[in-house]
Amino acid sequence: MTKYAITWLREDFRIENNPALSYATQNHEKVLALYIYNKNDFDNKREAQKWWLSKSLEIFKIELSKYRINLQIIEGDELDVFSKIKKKDDISIYWNKIYEPDVIAKGKKIRDIFIKNQIEFKYFKGNILNEFQEVTKNDGTPFKVFTPFWKNAEQKFLSLPPKKKYVIKKMKKPISFFKNCIDPKNILPKKNWYKKFENYWKVSETESKKILNNLIDNKIREYGTARDYPSIEGTSKLSPYIKHGQIHVNTIWQKCSEIKSKGNGYRKYINELGWREFSHSLINYFPEFLKGNYRKEFDKFPWIKNEKFLKAWKSGMTGYPIVDAGMRELYETGWMHNRIRMVVGSFLVKHLRINWTEGEKYFRNCLLDFNKANNIAQWQWVAGCGADAAPYFRIFNPILQGEKFDKEGKYVKKWIPELDKVPQKFIHKPWEMELNFQEDIKTIIGKDYPKPIVTHEVARKAALSAFQQLKS
Repeated sequence: MTKYAITWLREDFRIENNPALSYATQNHEKVLALYIYNKNDFDNKREAQKWWLSKSLEIFKIELSKYRINLQIIEGDELDVFSKIKKKDDISIYWNKIYEPDVIAKGKKIRDIFIKNQIEFKYFKGNILNEFQEVTKNDGTPFKVFTPFWKNAEQKFLSLPPKKKYVIKKMKKPISFFKNCIDPKNILPKKNWYKKFENYWKVSETESKKILNNLIDNKIREYGTARDYPSIEGTSKLSPYIKHGQIHVNTIWQKCSEIKSKGNGYRKYINELGWREFSHSLINYFPEFLKGNYRKEFDKFPWIKNEKFLKAWKSGMTGYPIVDAGMRELYETGWMHNRIRMVVGSFLVKHLRINWTEGEKYFRNCLLDFNKANNIAQWQWVAGCGADAAPYFRIFNPILQGEKFDKEGKYVKKWIPELDKVPQKFIHKPWEMELNFQEDIKTIIGKDYPKPIVTHEVARKAALSAFQQLKS
């Protein structure tokens, strides 16, 4: 056993339930935490997450210092960084796994470097309930449908032995190893739009536990229905914390399992964890998911390239209030209500017939909770081209979706203040107001707020006609 240890941090900014960090502190005299910032993974791809990452590093650095563990941040490529560590440095390296094919492939190269340079290393189960290889059909093949997958996965997880307590031991003194370290602030996006995120999020492990406790105490009973209404705080909003590892899904599961009266809300929330597991299984067993349509017949779908429509969608100026409210919420907060994600996704791929990859790319750049498996699987689900996907011919009517899930227009008016004076009757179809009434309330459709860029009935008919072409 070497004298020193490095815990390589990636998406595990937590003290509780951190196997790699726990093992390092329990088996070595001195431990250093390392984060490698690879610009290629973020620049012009995940701008919003730069803010969350910067804050995570800033806060976790303080938390680790309480255990006399120094967190060093360096910029570069992981392969280059680790190739410079030699046997004479007397260092072992530990990390928790991430379940993405490209990350796994790079991990294999890193292991080869360590073996060549005679560096001791060990990696641990990541932020997931089951290793994806452990959940298969009886014949060893992977599941393609969610319900049987999750039934099997739940049983698998429940059959596992009791979870080990991962305790972090306080070190005698902090150490440093790397030179030319950077400050967390160096990671922040160049554009200042991210500064608004400070108004909506507190980034820390402590905050994630508060949110979890609030979910259990105040939300989960009604979660099954409340999660569909964007004007109320019915969802957990734990997703960015799960993504960056401020909280482990085991912790969430354990807390949920302590609920004495497990009703529909509990089941619906646990199923959300299941979809995350399912998505990770899909991208690893079917890596083509990450590159294009899972259902290859969609490769010949007649998508439309329309930069004007795409820009209107991104900026929340389509003329459909429920869609525009969602897109504005996304840009303002780095997050969007789950029901609305489905609505805006359906609108892009069916009303505008713009390729789902454009939506996936925009969400990746703007979402604080962006997760490659979830994002791609959800977009392909909406587009109808994924595994166990919603059929393409199921086309959300944005007017009816608004009237059903935001009846009074509270959500719309929160994010589209120019519609504040529009009465409930017209809030999801403001173009139907008489012109003299528009003038009375000083809300002219086509001037103060755009007219619909497409007509629902016409767009729906065109989408169904395009879908029929796949069958010819």
